[in-house]
Formats: sequence, C-alpha cells, structure tokens
Amino acid sequence: MSAQHPEPEMLLTPSEVATLFRVDPKTVTRWAKAGKLTSIRTLGGHRRYREAEVRDLLGGIPQQREADR
Repeated sequence: MSAQHPEPEMLLTPSEVATLFRVDPKTVTRWAKAGKLTSIRTLGGHRRYREAEVRDLLGGIPQQREADR
C-alpha cells in the first residue's frame, strides 16, 4: 500500500503578498495582527501566508475601472 500525500500548501512571504495588493509589507503584517489574514510562523519566527487565502482576499477587492485610470 502506498500512502497518499496531499499537495504541499503554497506559502507566500509578506513581500510577495504586499506586491499582489500593492501595499507595504508592514501593512500585510498589520492585517495579520488585526485578524484579516491568517499567518503561519516559520521556525525562524518569520510570517508566511497561505496563497489560497491571499488569492480569495484579493478576489474580493473591487478592481479599478478603466475609466478611473
């Protein structure tokens, strides 16, 4: 019998999340402290964010209209 291994969960750094939202990485950290985004701590104490959760949050933000640009 072979054991089924689930797909590894993709994690993003604060800088990667900040780039997606076009904000400063410290803003992402504040969102995590406020509970708007779940963070995972690495063994070294760094924050990482689940890509699926970040994408869901990003999908809930209204996009800029072409006329506003």
